[in-house]
Amino acid sequence: MKKLKRSLFLSVFCLAILPYSLLAQQNEKCLSCHGEVFYQYENEWTGQMDKRPMNPFYHVDSTKMHLSVHKSFACIDCHSPEYETFPHSGELRMEEKYACIDCHGGDDDYAKYNFEGIEAEFQESVHYKANDEKFNCWMCHDPHGYQLALRENGPIKDVVSLSNDMCLSCHANKFQYGLLSDDDPKAIEDIHAWLPNQRNHFNKVRCIDCHTKVQDDILVSHKILPKAEALRSCVDCHSANSVLMESLYAHRVEESRAQSGFFNATILNEGYMIGANRNKTLNVVSIVLFGLMIFGLMIHFILRLILLKKK
Repeated sequence: MKKLKRSLFLSVFCLAILPYSLLAQQNEKCLSCHGEVFYQYENEWTGQMDKRPMNPFYHVDSTKMHLSVHKSFACIDCHSPEYETFPHSGELRMEEKYACIDCHGGDDDYAKYNFEGIEAEFQESVHYKANDEKFNCWMCHDPHGYQLALRENGPIKDVVSLSNDMCLSCHANKFQYGLLSDDDPKAIEDIHAWLPNQRNHFNKVRCIDCHTKVQDDILVSHKILPKAEALRSCVDCHSANSVLMESLYAHRVEESRAQSGFFNATILNEGYMIGANRNKTLNVVSIVLFGLMIFGLMIHFILRLILLKKK
């Protein structure tokens, strides 16, 4: 019986992983070069095996790819099948890249994410207006490693880190920044010199929480504002009616309301808001003081009873 159960389990397991195994085989040829820092190939001119460093712009982190939202795709689903031939034709570098809307637009399965609204917002952003079609989705969203963050149940700090890494991949990287500008990117710390307690803000809040306006029908706003319109008022975030409750914590708030009808403690603990944050030390002190008060009242009540009996 145990052997039969084991056999059935292995059969089901093999059927489950079969599509991924075939996919891995399809992508193996591409990742054997693009998934490595150095790649090797047979030089037909010299008859020797040559080793070369992979251009970092064409390097794909295979681990991140297998964890990304596009993990179920073969490389040639998005890239020309002609890439299967090595060496690649130089003309292939000119091929047009798919935008998010090309796959996700007009599809009922993705209607709830409002990709059409995201596309419209993106075209109103300062990035798009400054660079027109040169600035595309992939400037921020790595198609080979993009992961969902806000809709997952991970810690808010991970959401912030993933989101800010997208911005810093350009604004803190002169090579990526150089694709759109002849100038070097300015140091983030210098640009935000006016911001008190910088490190805490950078670790707790996304760049887009201050550099976009909240949209009710879009979970993550894509209309990046000019720096003159960026949020600079402390009260807008450090208050009970914080804009963060409509942006960074919006999805968690919806889940909390659906499950319990109110904001759960997790949101309040993770929230970067005056009046909403919980301090563990103060919590303990409050409980101790409350306990002492109850204890004092009980002693007082007992003593009164004793005195009444003596009378």
